[in-house]
Amino acid sequence: MNFHREPITFVGKVNLKVQNLQRSLAFYKEVIGFKVLEQTECFATLTADGKTVLLSIELPNNVVPKQGRTTGLYHYALLLPKRSDLAKIVQHFLEIGLQFGSSDHLVSEALYLSDPDGNGIEIYIDRDPSEWNWEHGQVDMAVDPLNFSDLLSGGKKQSWKSLPAGTVMGHIHLHVSELKKTEEFYIKGLGFEVVNRYGTQALFISDGKYHHHIGLNTWNGVGAPTSSPNSVGLESFTLVLPNEEKRNNMIAQLKSIGASVTEENGSYVTSDPSGNRIILSV
Repeated sequence: MNFHREPITFVGKVNLKVQNLQRSLAFYKEVIGFKVLEQTECFATLTADGKTVLLSIELPNNVVPKQGRTTGLYHYALLLPKRSDLAKIVQHFLEIGLQFGSSDHLVSEALYLSDPDGNGIEIYIDRDPSEWNWEHGQVDMAVDPLNFSDLLSGGKKQSWKSLPAGTVMGHIHLHVSELKKTEEFYIKGLGFEVVNRYGTQALFISDGKYHHHIGLNTWNGVGAPTSSPNSVGLESFTLVLPNEEKRNNMIAQLKSIGASVTEENGSYVTSDPSGNRIILSV
């Protein structure tokens, strides 16, 4: 089952704001292994396969550093094709002395780090969906220690050259200001379904029974404000929809719950109740 192609609705691209474009490009190329697709003085697009943009970074006018305790990006997550790819990037991080976190989520094995501006990044692989445990419509997820000795036992040491061509944007996890209106927006408006409730502070939602395409949490505080437009952090993310019909239905659903949808340069853009901008792409 491929959870990142039609007819599934999935996160295709994440657009970030940074303080120093050259510093960010060096990090994303040398540490993560992206290739640059296009670049201007204040903007660059990054790819794993040489054609599909997974990440864009931009330098806003009068940029200010990332603001704490606001809504916006918790992390975006790059999904690697194979477990051996995860082992390779672990070895690469160890070789360059990079600090990173890790977790076994039952459905996946994940690494956590931040870019030079403090934008959160997860790099992970999925376990086979046949191994995911579903009960009453919810998928079991945990925050267990990652078994590095098992991960790294798969044979000879191989060097990390770049992100594999099959890498996709697996999911995005957002800080939001509250969950009730947020849930209505993503479920009734965008058509996702809740697949896991993590206490009273986080929701995981997906399309097509993925473990999650979007995570939503109030860990920066209920009522957390939206960060300023020129601050480092999330500019927007793109949802990829299978066809115009689904997008038109989604726009109608969004309007029916009072959400606004605007047209910008030929794209349809909406924002969740916490001000996280979403581009609806076909």
